[in-house]
Amino acid sequence: MLPRTLRLLGLACITSLTASAQTVFIEAESLASHGGWKLDTAFTNIVGSPYLLAHGLGKPVADAQGTAKIPSAGEYRVWVRTKDWVGHWNAPGSPGRFQVIVNGQPLATEFGAKGAEWHWQDGGKVTLAAGEAKLALHDLTGFNGRCDAIVLTKDNGTPPDAAQGLAAYRNSFNNPNGPEDVGEYDLVVVGGGYGGLGAALSGARQSLKVAFIQDRFVLGGNGSSEIGVWAMGGTTRGKYPHLGEIIEEIADRSPDSPGRIDSFGDELKEKVVRAEKNISLFLGHFATGVVMDGNRIAAVKAIDVKTGRERVFRAKFVADTTGHGWVGAYAGAEYRTEPNKRMGMSNMWFYQDAAAPVAWPATPWALPLALGDFPLLQKSSSKLDDKPFMKAEWFWESGFDKDPIKDLETIRDWNLRAMYGAFSALKNGEQKDKYALADLKWASHVGGPRESRLLTGDIILTKEDIVDRKDFADGCVPTTWDIDLHYAREQYAKKFPDNPFISRAAFGYVNASGKHVVAVDRRNGYPLPYRLFYSKNIDNLFMAGRHISVTHEALGTVRVMRTIGMMGEVVGKAAYLAVREKTNPRGVYQEHLPALIKLMEQPGRMRRTSLDGELALDTSIADYKQLPVGRMNADLGKAAGAPNKLTADEMAELAKLPGIVIDDSQAKLKGNWNAGHGIPHLGAGYHYAPKGDNEAVYAFKIPQAGRYEVRLYWAGHENRASNTTVTLNPTGKQVVTLTANQKTNPEGGFQLLGTYEFAAGAHTLTIGGKNANGNIHADAVQLVPAK
Repeated sequence: MLPRTLRLLGLACITSLTASAQTVFIEAESLASHGGWKLDTAFTNIVGSPYLLAHGLGKPVADAQGTAKIPSAGEYRVWVRTKDWVGHWNAPGSPGRFQVIVNGQPLATEFGAKGAEWHWQDGGKVTLAAGEAKLALHDLTGFNGRCDAIVLTKDNGTPPDAAQGLAAYRNSFNNPNGPEDVGEYDLVVVGGGYGGLGAALSGARQSLKVAFIQDRFVLGGNGSSEIGVWAMGGTTRGKYPHLGEIIEEIADRSPDSPGRIDSFGDELKEKVVRAEKNISLFLGHFATGVVMDGNRIAAVKAIDVKTGRERVFRAKFVADTTGHGWVGAYAGAEYRTEPNKRMGMSNMWFYQDAAAPVAWPATPWALPLALGDFPLLQKSSSKLDDKPFMKAEWFWESGFDKDPIKDLETIRDWNLRAMYGAFSALKNGEQKDKYALADLKWASHVGGPRESRLLTGDIILTKEDIVDRKDFADGCVPTTWDIDLHYAREQYAKKFPDNPFISRAAFGYVNASGKHVVAVDRRNGYPLPYRLFYSKNIDNLFMAGRHISVTHEALGTVRVMRTIGMMGEVVGKAAYLAVREKTNPRGVYQEHLPALIKLMEQPGRMRRTSLDGELALDTSIADYKQLPVGRMNADLGKAAGAPNKLTADEMAELAKLPGIVIDDSQAKLKGNWNAGHGIPHLGAGYHYAPKGDNEAVYAFKIPQAGRYEVRLYWAGHENRASNTTVTLNPTGKQVVTLTANQKTNPEGGFQLLGTYEFAAGAHTLTIGGKNANGNIHADAVQLVPAK
């Protein structure tokens, strides 16, 4: 129980501003039906509230509808909180226009057509009877109009803006009797991305009572269908190879990024979380503050994003897994933001060809782009409604020198202007006939940010620590992604040098000799120390995510989702020890590190039923071993020409495949090849080589003459060749030459090259790249008797 003074301050505080009986306040997001409008929670601390967004991709969305209770009949002034979202740049036109409909009658005012900042726009007066009034938001454009709240009032004057006490005004309507005390939890996890998933699941399996708070209605963070970034990073390896097993239960297997909604496993993530009886899941709750007791967080405050209802979660320990470090900032945790060299935020999108030409309106308010101002989109590896789509990937990124917190909404909106400008260049530009069928199908309205606050732990990990392979006694989570920093891509930065919207990735580091070097042992990983995962000055605050205690350069390796998920797994285990031993996160390191190590050595399916109970294997959880381990970034593995050697386990896995299987480790490599482990592969890894006289020769024996399917395994990547040459001699007399497009992903990994009549005896298959337009890729070859 909180001390009485804190209860009065944090749990039963009634604002001094009393809601007026002459005023009706309606949160737009509280309307019973949102229709086609999106509930946008990403900028709650900037705007002051979640809001509804008409994200229709150029097609007006269905009305949001609901009712308001009118206390007495009479004439009411209507105020609508909104903005002209392109007004910040004085862009021509008003793409965010919408109407408010009261009792079936549209108001004369069109909203969202003026005001570069959020403000109350006057909608005139309406005469209403006592009782229920019907309200609707009617989108006019499909281009991201937005509405925060509606006020119907008999009072004179404008509702207060942020500087005049808008928060208190809003709270007087939403929480007239103060916040709701939800209860006390061993661990309150704030943020539903991979770090939060790892912490909540890990803590719950150690018997902790967990409150899991997520501002959106899907889990996965950047790795959800709403943002569309596939989860990268290697798991289940290094010092503690059981770390990552929990994450592999819920990690996506999407063949594309961005990709189909169903490929990101939103439902699976929620199902696994809800199966844990120790977790209370609070979707649609945005953490807005904390209650402090000295240097401890006594409680986390959060609002229901639909109603504005405030709830308070009392906590023994808190895990900040928000990415932005919101909880740490509320609590006064030490943190840093790197000046003038931050990575930006991405909003990805894709289009697909329709059966008939699709019209596209003029977008004078979008960025004025032409072909050549941006990279053309890549063809998907998977299909949507049995057809591939063209995708704009992670490098549609901006905001490098903008404020990573205050400017978040304008960074997202700039990305939208870039997307709409690019699509207009395709649809209405010089080659419009070529893109007549193109139909904009999906775009992320929720941005995928990479860098903002970096909370300070007991140590701050640096690039030098990683490059020098500095060994920490508490090293645990294996980071396998190389140091990967993003910069504006110079080729596309000329038109908008103040805010470029296309990025490039720079991997590794440059050594004293000027050579570009891989920094991370990507096969085993670099063990991140546990002391990165808790706050230096807030006594009960853990953190897991891109906001842990690292420098800007070190962030380049730790920030991918599977790695972050393993941070959460360690946090859940450490929180258990902190509760059981009545210590704090630092005390776990100083006094109970051997116990934490022992926990990290246990399978992810282990659980206990009480703090003092024994760990036991839970056989009801799906077998993680059937799932492939996490993705890693491409082509940053061993030195050139270094071999990939098969382990006994890898040989056993290959032996399970039907037919004849030859791994790249068994092929004869001619020329300049590099070994890699960074993207999905069979066996020990794969090899890749640039254009030139480079060949991988696979020798095999056909035991019995007959027809065989010839299959080649690879994982597609944008730097691969679309014209890799494959030759084979099925009869021993005639050579067959084929071409493989290795930019794409074959379904299931294996690409069928054809069925051929083979003579019994010795044969070869050769992968070559003499005329390749990218890197050629050598992994496994399979021959299966044809049915």
